[in-house]
Amino acid sequence: MQKFFEFQAHRTGYRQEIVAGMTTFVTLSYIIIVNPAILAAAGIPKEASMTATILTAAFGTLLMALYAKKPFAVAPYMGENAFIAYTVVNTMGYSWQTAMAAIFISGVLFTLMTLAGLRQWLAGAIPSSLKHSFSVGIGLFLAFIGLNDMGVISLGVQGAPVRLGNIAQPAVLISLAGLLCMTILLARRVAGAILIGIVLTTLMLLGFGKTPLPESIMSAPPSIAPIFMNIDLAGALTWGFAGVIVTTLVMDFVDTMGTLFGLSSRAGLLDAEGNLPEIEKPMLVDSLSTIAASIFGTTTAGIYIESAAGIEQGGKTGFTALVVAGLFILALFFSPLLTIVPPHAYGPALVVVGMFMMESVKKIDFNNYGELFPAFLTIILIIFTYNIGVGITAGFIGYALLGALTGRIREIHPGMWILALLSLTFYLFYPYH
Repeated sequence: MQKFFEFQAHRTGYRQEIVAGMTTFVTLSYIIIVNPAILAAAGIPKEASMTATILTAAFGTLLMALYAKKPFAVAPYMGENAFIAYTVVNTMGYSWQTAMAAIFISGVLFTLMTLAGLRQWLAGAIPSSLKHSFSVGIGLFLAFIGLNDMGVISLGVQGAPVRLGNIAQPAVLISLAGLLCMTILLARRVAGAILIGIVLTTLMLLGFGKTPLPESIMSAPPSIAPIFMNIDLAGALTWGFAGVIVTTLVMDFVDTMGTLFGLSSRAGLLDAEGNLPEIEKPMLVDSLSTIAASIFGTTTAGIYIESAAGIEQGGKTGFTALVVAGLFILALFFSPLLTIVPPHAYGPALVVVGMFMMESVKKIDFNNYGELFPAFLTIILIIFTYNIGVGITAGFIGYALLGALTGRIREIHPGMWILALLSLTFYLFYPYH
């Protein structure tokens, strides 16, 4: 095992890798609760969705451990799940089965693109400012959803779309206390602060009778039969759905590239030129995990930024990922405890995740208006249209168009023009009524 994972070359050992794996899992495991909660808005059964989330994470992380041999955890992405639930299903009116087809198709296309070497070429096409704006916009979008789940904000009246919720309600006050608890734990750098905050908030809600007790602590994993391989390919193979597929592709592409290079840099895995050796391996894991996710019945999967927590604890090899995968499998048998968590408990987690994603705003060049405006356009349209796809595609189109109109056409990467033209399909077929 030590030889397979090259412990000696990476100057690591079992204890270091196990601690790193446990830290990553504790930091990441909120996804087991939050992902099904978000997808429930699309009508996907929460219990089956939880099993699908765990199986996807276990499959992807195990593949990362044994094939790519990197200390990265894989799970369904935050942001992509919100796009499917709140935009594709609730706003555009497609069924979740058709939405799953977009995930499947994007996974297949990404696999082919990875094998052909096209993903690395397109990665160089997207300007840094847009990459960072995606993170900021999606983070604020998730925070908005979280505040709504907490009851801190609610629907307003015409002319004032949102307003302050009834924060005098006990459940809302408990939810605010949970958010405060999470931030205190984060400030004190406690591993697993988000998960601990969710658990403590749930216990407070149980204590005040605001959520029911579980019938048992352990049980067999909930069946994924209602969602397993429930993919409507026929419904997805239409011109009107092309924009959804393009947006799904773009979101996965951006998330993976940013996370992959960020974590690799932190783990000391980049070479002298700033490149990741054998980058095609983690990229292929990402692609195959997305295909598996759609088959299991959940959304786009990829490398998680929370892997940084394990890397900070010394995780350097695939053995770290192996530990994470094993812990995800164990989590299958504790579903009664995981599915009782109410929106008031996981809402604060969305707010905190949104806070993390805001970090990218400081990497946007505010002195270059050709970079700033498309980034700003992306952020505000994600939030104010309540549609992630609108923001991302508008950013691509805006960047290319502004560059052409300000004499910078030669500075725009050819791949950027391809992405901008593809993004136009989103608006050509968007259901405006």
